Amino acid sequence: MKLNRIRSGVLGILLSLSAFAAMAADATAAAAAPLTTIAALDVPRYMGTWYEIAKYPNRFQRKCVADTQADYRLLDDGTVQVTNRCRMEGGDINEAQGVARQVGGADSPKLEVRFAPAWLGFLPWVWGDYWVVDLDPDYSLVAVSEPKREYLWVLSRSPKVDAQRYNALLGRLLEKGFDLDRLEPSRQGD
Repeated sequence: MKLNRIRSGVLGILLSLSAFAAMAADATAAAAAPLTTIAALDVPRYMGTWYEIAKYPNRFQRKCVADTQADYRLLDDGTVQVTNRCRMEGGDINEAQGVARQVGGADSPKLEVRFAPAWLGFLPWVWGDYWVVDLDPDYSLVAVSEPKREYLWVLSRSPKVDAQRYNALLGRLLEKGFDLDRLEPSRQGD
């Protein structure tokens, strides 16, 4: 009888390890697959203020400690004025202004963003990909990345997000091959 319990325990462990290995293989396969975006983006509806909820750490935000947000405003020429701001360690506000343009049709979820001076806009490498990879139906929670999955931002219309909605988004990002261990929460309104 004791031998049967040991066999059952070993079998349970092996099944658990197999399930874990299968999940890891699925995540690896998703990361190797081309990144997909949402089907369509209503750019005018996307405009306004978005609060950073989480991000992959990156070099251009390394001095930001809290209250990171992005404001988007549609310009007459169809481009988008982008204003990013955050609070730095000493309490000062850091602000960067840029411009975004859609790549593709009027409802394309793929944009390019430039923070370099306008006179450098003809250079392709001053433009960074800004792909909307997940967006809830009421345009209040979004995930933005780029084809290589090196950058990731989770943004919300409010500084705080319901845990259930956030966890559901994380599940969808995992299915798209994102490494959630790299994702760090952003401080808002401390």
